[in-house]
Amino acid sequence: MRTFGVEEEFLIVDPVNGVPLPLSAEVMGLHDASSRAPGPSSRQMLSAELHQEQLEVITHPHSTLAGLATEILEGRSYADSLAQKAGARIVALATSPLAVSPHPTRNERYDALVEKYALTAREQLTCGLHVHVSVGSDEEGVAVLDRIRSWLPSLMALSSNSPFWNGQDSGYASYRTQAWNRWSSAGPMEVFGSAWAYHSLVADISATGVVINPDFDARLSARHPTVEIRVSDVCLDPRDTVLLAALVRALVETAAREWEAGMEPDMVPAIVLRQGVWMASRWGVRGELLHPVTHRPENARLVISALLDHVREALNESGDAAYVEEALERVLGNGTGATWQRQAYERNGQLADVVADAIGLTHQEPADHQSSGNGSPSWTWRPLADAVA
Repeated sequence: MRTFGVEEEFLIVDPVNGVPLPLSAEVMGLHDASSRAPGPSSRQMLSAELHQEQLEVITHPHSTLAGLATEILEGRSYADSLAQKAGARIVALATSPLAVSPHPTRNERYDALVEKYALTAREQLTCGLHVHVSVGSDEEGVAVLDRIRSWLPSLMALSSNSPFWNGQDSGYASYRTQAWNRWSSAGPMEVFGSAWAYHSLVADISATGVVINPDFDARLSARHPTVEIRVSDVCLDPRDTVLLAALVRALVETAAREWEAGMEPDMVPAIVLRQGVWMASRWGVRGELLHPVTHRPENARLVISALLDHVREALNESGDAAYVEEALERVLGNGTGATWQRQAYERNGQLADVVADAIGLTHQEPADHQSSGNGSPSWTWRPLADAVA
């Protein structure tokens, strides 16, 4: 069974007015003190990000979906408990609904990024979900990257959770994707063909002096024996984080088997895949997506159904199929975090209300979510622990 883990990036916000707060250094200081004390909190992994209004929570590798789900909830709860000590909350929004002027984190790496990328870096207050899945070698990892790239826009659509930007509705389901693709090496890549070709390209990109570790939509991890899938928004609902992780692991397993069987990857040009990325970013699951096989527009439900069929064997063998099928129906029926944010805004026309209500869903506080009034999505609440079990 392949192991997998996730990295979730969160906003640190004022619980009253919803404005992001530059408190990551204070929260990380509390974490460092907590990590030195015995107890469950000592195993939690947190990291600062590019801006002080962000925090990243990292899970350990897991072999079961239930184990990963438990740590996702624990990580969110732990990070939020630290933020509350600093007078803030942690919220899973991929962009801030309210206008904000981010404060860069001061260290050598981030200082260099801000100096080099200027406004692109200064405005990059975006929160993503990265899924790591174990691979046996770089050769297998690159073979996987070559065979999953057509399916990645579907994952982006399922995670879409960033409709607002700079205090207004962007018109996109995932505006984080638009902002993220300003980085010089972001986006889908051509087929690599071999680990040698992959590493040669990375070396050539690094030699330009513009970027050291390319921001491909999917890449080999520089620190772990994993492939790292980076297309998703952070998910408002933790159940969706678990869904994305299960689908990614199944995609990796399916692609590895195709490689072992001698199946060639789809040679569709990266520029065509970029159109699929744009469609997923614009519409999420509420419009058309580019079909991963035909590369023609199809209804989102049909495309997601094709994704499920593609990975069904791997899902059955891992025991994740029942959870994934139920979760997909929920997302396709109710919408993603982008849908929920817009409906929350429509109630009173206050972006602060979007953030306040999102805090409840981030931490599985169903009473707050269900009592949010007319215009809210009428979701049937099923706690994550019960759904995965």
